[in-house]
Amino acid sequence: MSKILETVPNFSEGRNRETIEAIADCFRGQDGVKLLDYSADKDHNRSVFTVIGEPQALRDAVIQAAGVALERIDLRLHKGQHPRMGAVDVIPFIPIRDCSLEEADQIAREVGQALGQQLGQPVFLYERSATRPNRENLSDIRRGEFEGMAEKMKGEGWAPDFGPPTIHESGGVTAVGARMPLVAYNINLGTDKLEIAQAIARKVRHSNGGLRYVKAMGVMLEDRHQAQVSMNITDYTQSSIYRVFELVKMEAARYGVAVVGSELIGLIPLRALVDSAEYYLQMEGFSMDQVLETRL
Repeated sequence: MSKILETVPNFSEGRNRETIEAIADCFRGQDGVKLLDYSADKDHNRSVFTVIGEPQALRDAVIQAAGVALERIDLRLHKGQHPRMGAVDVIPFIPIRDCSLEEADQIAREVGQALGQQLGQPVFLYERSATRPNRENLSDIRRGEFEGMAEKMKGEGWAPDFGPPTIHESGGVTAVGARMPLVAYNINLGTDKLEIAQAIARKVRHSNGGLRYVKAMGVMLEDRHQAQVSMNITDYTQSSIYRVFELVKMEAARYGVAVVGSELIGLIPLRALVDSAEYYLQMEGFSMDQVLETRL
C-alpha cells in the first residue's frame, strides 16, 4: 500500500455474533484493505472495527459494511450502556501514511453521500468534516440518541448533510468525518455504584472543566457488577494516558474506591504507550529511537 487511511467504524451491535462476523467479512479478503482488529462489548452492545487500506478500497468496504449493518440491526430493539443514534453509529477516517487530513475528508464525504443516496441513511459530517460548528463534536450530534433524533432533525440547523431529512426507520442516523487518531480507553472501578463512575467522569471530561482532550462517561458493566469510566482521548499528545489514569485514580480515592483495571478498545499509537512507560519508569533523556521496533 502507498497511501494508507484508517477507519474505526462503530456499530450498534455487541451481542449477535453472526451479525458482527457478517460485518467483519466486508473487510476480510478485500484487495487494498486489512482488518487489524475488532471487538464487541455486550454491556455497551456495540462493536468497534479497526481497518486500514488504500483510500478508495477502504471507502468501498465501509459502504458495504454499512449496508450489512442496516440490513441486520434494528435500533428499535436495541438496548445498551453506550449512547447511540445509528445502526452504523459513527465512521471516522484517519490519515496514517502519505495521506492528508484533506484526503481523509474527501473519502468521508464520498462515504456519506453513498450512505445517503444508496442506503437511505441520513448522514451528519462531523469533526474536521463538519459543515456547521454545532456538528464538530460527536456528542452534540448524538445528543437525544435514536429515540429523540427524528424530533431533533426538525429543528433549525439539524438537516443532515446527506440522505433523507428524517431518520432511517430502523437504522437511525450516522456521523461520518475525518479526524486525527483517537484512543478509546476505559478504566474499571472496584465498585458497583454507577453514580461514582458518573461523578468521576464529570471531573475528567473537558466539557465539565476536566482534561482538554478527554470525553468521558460512567457506565455499568452488568456481567461483572462493576462500574466503569469510559473515555475517548481525542489528542493523546496533549492529554496523555498516564495523566488520564492518574486523575481517575485520584478522583476514585475520594470515594474510597480503587482502580482495578483498564482496557483499550481498538488500537493505540506506540507513542501513547511509550509516554506512559517513560513517566512511570522515570526514564531520563529517553527517545523513541531507543525502541527496537522503530529502528527495524
